[in-house]
Amino acid sequence: MAGSCGACAWRFLAAGPLQFVLGMHYITKHSQSLRPYLQCVRSSLTAALTLSNFASQTTERHNVPEIEAQTSPEVVLTPLVIARNENERVLIEPSINSVRISIKIKQADEIESILVHKFARFLTQRAEAFFILRRKPIPGYDISFLITNFHTEEMLKHKLVDFIIEFQEEVDKEISEMKLFLNARARFVAESFLTPFD
Repeated sequence: MAGSCGACAWRFLAAGPLQFVLGMHYITKHSQSLRPYLQCVRSSLTAALTLSNFASQTTERHNVPEIEAQTSPEVVLTPLVIARNENERVLIEPSINSVRISIKIKQADEIESILVHKFARFLTQRAEAFFILRRKPIPGYDISFLITNFHTEEMLKHKLVDFIIEFQEEVDKEISEMKLFLNARARFVAESFLTPFD
């Protein structure tokens, strides 16, 4: 299981951070229903990523992500939750110089929960390759990203938004593919085991 999880997740890293090449996009009813949700996430992220360089008000000559430090409530904005359903949602926590984005990946059953856990663990262990990936997600979510004003100065803002949206689009497909592979393998093993008893 871990091997297939690693192989699928590695596709996100193959072409480098924020410039990965994904497989074919399959137009299905599921992806159509996903569009309004992702469009809402895109609009909210674009608005939240209006960041500026802001020095710490508590420590001289330091610039820390205010959403992580939580030392100056006046520069931390109201968090926003965008939910498609109770099992699939995005938490956007904006502040003056940083934004934290947490994603709850859809988990319909116990198998998907295990696959999502393994998948998220594989990615977070390689957080340095993503630059914006947080090593530890926020409680209640599977993956968290932290974007600071330094990221928006060095990278194109719309490309950062594209990365988050494409990640959401593809992670669902990856989990479904892994589940199909796992079920097919389990069926083959069961048939092989029961053959001598026929």
